Amino acid sequence: MKSRVVVLKTRPDRVLEDYARLLERAEVRSALPPGEPLILKLNLSWTRYFPACSTQPWQLDGTVRALLKMGYPAASLIPVENRTVVTDPWKGARNNGWLPVLENHGLKFTALNDVEWQHYRFKAKLLRVDRLFPDGLQIPKMFIGKNILHLPTLKTHGHSTTTGAVKNAFGGLLKEVRHYAHKHIHEVLSDLMVMQREIHPCVFAAMDGTVCGDGAGPRTMHPVTQNLILASSDSVAIDSVAARLMGFDPMTIGYLRLSHDRGLGVADPRDIEVEGEPIDGINFGFKVSRSLVIWGDQMLRRGPLRFLERLALHSPLMVWAPFASNVYHDWIWYPTVGQWRIRAFRRTAWGALADAYRRPPSPGPEPVRAGARVS
Repeated sequence: MKSRVVVLKTRPDRVLEDYARLLERAEVRSALPPGEPLILKLNLSWTRYFPACSTQPWQLDGTVRALLKMGYPAASLIPVENRTVVTDPWKGARNNGWLPVLENHGLKFTALNDVEWQHYRFKAKLLRVDRLFPDGLQIPKMFIGKNILHLPTLKTHGHSTTTGAVKNAFGGLLKEVRHYAHKHIHEVLSDLMVMQREIHPCVFAAMDGTVCGDGAGPRTMHPVTQNLILASSDSVAIDSVAARLMGFDPMTIGYLRLSHDRGLGVADPRDIEVEGEPIDGINFGFKVSRSLVIWGDQMLRRGPLRFLERLALHSPLMVWAPFASNVYHDWIWYPTVGQWRIRAFRRTAWGALADAYRRPPSPGPEPVRAGARVS
C-alpha cells in the first residue's frame, strides 16, 4: 500500500495561504477529525532563534489559520513543546516568535515540563527505549488518546542523519534526559513510532522546507532557501521524501529503514506517492557534519572514549555536559559564526518575514532563489 506526501512550492508573500492549500490537499480533516482535541507538537532545537532550527513562526501561523478556517475549534488546539537539559520551552517560544502567533489566534502555549507525566507500560514490543529507562517509561498524561500534528523543519542531524516528523516525537514522549537515547538513536526513533501508534489515534505532520538546514544539524547549520512545504499522515514517508530532497537514500538511514521494515510507515520511495511539486531530479546536495558537541558526545558513547561514558554521562558528574553545550553553542558559536549567518539570512525575504513576526511588518526584499545559501 502506497503512502502519500504532498509537496508544494511557496514564497514569503503567500506562505500562509499555501499552508492552507497544503493541509487541504493532504486531507488533514480526514486524518485529524475536527472537534477532537489536537496536540500541535512544536519543534524546539534551540532556545535561541536560528533559521531552520525550530518550528518557523509562519509555519505555526499558517497551520493554525488553516485549521481554524477548516472548522477546528480554537479550544481543541493544544500547542506544546518540552524542555531538554539545554533548552527552555518558554524562552524558546518567545525567541522563535511562537507566542505572538498563538496569542493572535487565542491559543495558549503549554510547556510539557509543567504538566503531569505518568508511567505507561506499552503493550507493543520495543527495541530499545524500555531498556534505556529501566525504572519505567513516563509520558505526558495529556497525550494519551489525543491526536497529534507535528511541526518539524527540514534539516540534517549529526546523530540521525536527518530529522523531521519521526524525531519530533522524541521531544514529546521522552523526558528531558532523553539524550541518553543518542547512543541508540535509530532504534529509539523507530520505537517512538510504535509508542505513538499506541497512544495517539491519529498522527499528521506539516514540515517546513522554506529555509532548510544543511551541515552540522540540528543547530550549527547553513540555512539554505528551498521554498518548499510538505504534509502527510505518514511520518516515515514525509521524512523519506525530505531525505530524498536533501540528497540521501532514505533506505540507508537507520530509523527510516527500521520503521519501514517494522511496518510503521513507508520509507521506500517506490511506495510513496508524491503530489504537487515534482521532486524527481531535485537534490539539495546536503552533507551531514557534526558540531563539536555532537562529536564529543559520540566519542564518549561509541568512540574511543566510551570507557568514560558511565562516569561522564550517567553519574552526578554529567552536569558538565549541558554546561559545555551551552558554552559552545550560546557563548561561542552563536555570537560569532551564528550571528554572521543570521545577518546574511536577514537580508533575504524569509529573514524579513522572520523579523516581521517580532515587529510591525515592513516591505522586504525579493525572494532569494531556491538553493541559495545565506551564509
